[in-house]
Amino acid sequence: MASAPDIPVWRAFGAVPKPAAAVERHETLIAGGSLVGLTIALDLAKKGHKVVVLNRLDFVPAGSKAICYAKRTLEILDRLGVADAMVAKGVVWEKGKVFRGDSEEPIYQYDLLPVKNQKMPAFINLQQYHAETILAEALSAMPNAEIRWGHALAGVEQEGGIVRVEVQTADGPYRIETGWLLACDGSRSTVRDLMGLEFEGRVFEDNFLIADIRMEGKRPSERWFWFDPPFNRGQSALFHKQPDNVWRLDFQLGWDIDREASIRDENVEPYIRAMLGEGVPFEKEWYSLYTFQCRRMARFVHGRVIFAGDAAHLVSPFGARGFNGGVADADNLVWKLDLVLRGEADPSLLESYNEEATTIADENILNSTRSTDFMTPKSLASRALRDAVLELARDHPFARPFVNSGRLSTAVSYPASALNTPDEDEDWAGIAPGSPAIDGPLGEGWLLNRLGNDFVLLTCDAEVEAVPGLATLDIAGADILLERYDLEPGSACLVRPDQYVAARWRAPSAAKVSAALARAKGGVA
Repeated sequence: MASAPDIPVWRAFGAVPKPAAAVERHETLIAGGSLVGLTIALDLAKKGHKVVVLNRLDFVPAGSKAICYAKRTLEILDRLGVADAMVAKGVVWEKGKVFRGDSEEPIYQYDLLPVKNQKMPAFINLQQYHAETILAEALSAMPNAEIRWGHALAGVEQEGGIVRVEVQTADGPYRIETGWLLACDGSRSTVRDLMGLEFEGRVFEDNFLIADIRMEGKRPSERWFWFDPPFNRGQSALFHKQPDNVWRLDFQLGWDIDREASIRDENVEPYIRAMLGEGVPFEKEWYSLYTFQCRRMARFVHGRVIFAGDAAHLVSPFGARGFNGGVADADNLVWKLDLVLRGEADPSLLESYNEEATTIADENILNSTRSTDFMTPKSLASRALRDAVLELARDHPFARPFVNSGRLSTAVSYPASALNTPDEDEDWAGIAPGSPAIDGPLGEGWLLNRLGNDFVLLTCDAEVEAVPGLATLDIAGADILLERYDLEPGSACLVRPDQYVAARWRAPSAAKVSAALARAKGGVA
């Protein structure tokens, strides 16, 4: 199962031998050992659950797909104890520039961290293989977690509360019976295919070339995007810095191309040379081609099989919404599954994952579709409109929000979630139920680190009788946070384990908080 001669190896782990038992039984099984599957596995393991991950490869691939990690994703990974390593290795950035035509001056530039005083940066760039290795090493250090390298899922069926999985290895097949199968096996999901489930959405008539190269030189850690540059006339291009003197170059190629020929060295390098200029030395790291598409499954929860990441939804790469959306899936799913596994919530709570994760997917698909339509206009009218916006954006700030070169990933809110308790007061500013908590300084540390990964009642000098099983964190005196959450003396808000606000009150009581807590858990089992 590990043999894949067309895939370069970054870090070899070696195939894990087939288990002795012909049939194994596990509480939770994860199909797919890439970024999303490893994130889910690490979160479950840190919550005390036994986790088994099936990875068809026995190595981390060297080809880098995802490179941009948004602040919200870093906050989730920080809760899991791996963000510091990623930030230390990654390239931190928060500024972007948009260019047009022959001009060496940008039309405008933007700041991706308008709200300051937060622990995590707006973005880091980090090759996918570095992130996967960090996650895999963290998971391998957990005594209750196991990555089975070189084990490929080959069959799946459900019966009652059991999912039966066939696994293929180099040593032969075996079976696993599990209470929950989490399908994180990518855009070509074997689980999805075996279950006869489909994607719905659009495939756009355009292709982009990824060229990751190594070169020396001092260039700023910024996102540069060009419309109609002299080195790719009538198309667009992107330039991004990565660690280890690796640079991500993207070139729009159009629709009617020879896909195999487009990634040959002799055809890629003229694009690179035209962008960089003659005489700039570089080495090939990785060349690839992708087609824009925005699609998702109609549902992510199918009985005891739950889909996340690219297995559930696909978006165009511009905007960094693929991996960041997948980590949002993981963050939304795990705390709910944890409560179900502990018997503290009914399995029906997982229907809220379906509702909220499809909200995430729809928001990302909407933004990615708009980005793609703006970058790749398919009619004279849409191109004329796009060019007019770009012309106005140079001198008129009002036009700049309409320029869409891949609107970058931000956290998605769930204002209509059934887990929210609606406000009973009308005078609120701040963070509404269904929206993610915003970090800020608290004492010698940071709010999100203090919130941890459980339900917390955030208060400002509020006298509320203790609610069993609910921690309280008083932030009186933390002026930045009090302003962000609009917490006046005596008020409070309930924060979920995924650090989303679930409810808030000007005059909280134990009865109100208990009711909101029960609602946020989908009803106590």
